[in-house]
Amino acid sequence: MHELDVDGAVLRGWVVNPGRTRVLVYFGGNGERLDLWREVMADLFPDHTTYLMAYRGYGASDGQPSQRALSADAVALVDHVGERHPGAPVDVIGRSLGSGVAVHVATQRTVEHVVLVTPFDSLAATAMDLFPGLPVARLIEDHWDSAAVAASLEAPVLVVRAGRDEIVRPERTDLLVGSLSDPVVASFPEADHNSISDDPGYWSSIVAFLDGPATPRT
Repeated sequence: MHELDVDGAVLRGWVVNPGRTRVLVYFGGNGERLDLWREVMADLFPDHTTYLMAYRGYGASDGQPSQRALSADAVALVDHVGERHPGAPVDVIGRSLGSGVAVHVATQRTVEHVVLVTPFDSLAATAMDLFPGLPVARLIEDHWDSAAVAASLEAPVLVVRAGRDEIVRPERTDLLVGSLSDPVVASFPEADHNSISDDPGYWSSIVAFLDGPATPRT
């Protein structure tokens, strides 16, 4: 198991396919079991060394999660990856909650590609959809307002959206797409929030995107 100490909290996870010429950092969803993707990542991304690290306070990682802490941890992880793989291009995938993490990282560090799976415009707005009538925006501390910073992303972006998403409503993803500069969109109309990765076209769309050109947007 790989470990990274960030300000006294040890993040733990796995490194798949060490020693490759490219790097992939995967930011999972809330409570997502990252160990389930180890063999998948090894097979589908043979040219990538893939990092599957649990968030602070999740899985085997230490600490208490918060937007500020997870944001700082994610940047520290990408910096760590850069030190371990000098000169290697770094791609990031963020699923659900991880989409907010990936957007933040991509605004702070240079990455080659960004993949956002079932992403939201903001976590606060998503929570308001799930709990209508409650003052959710005032009650939660972590807003993850991806739409507010999405226009500053310079790397090519793939958005993978689920047409029957019951957690991140499709309109939330649409609003994020509208705030991005010319994203590629892979739509799975019959998929829901959790089943989208079961679709045969899910991983193939991501593989094709990551194997494509990485010319930064201007």
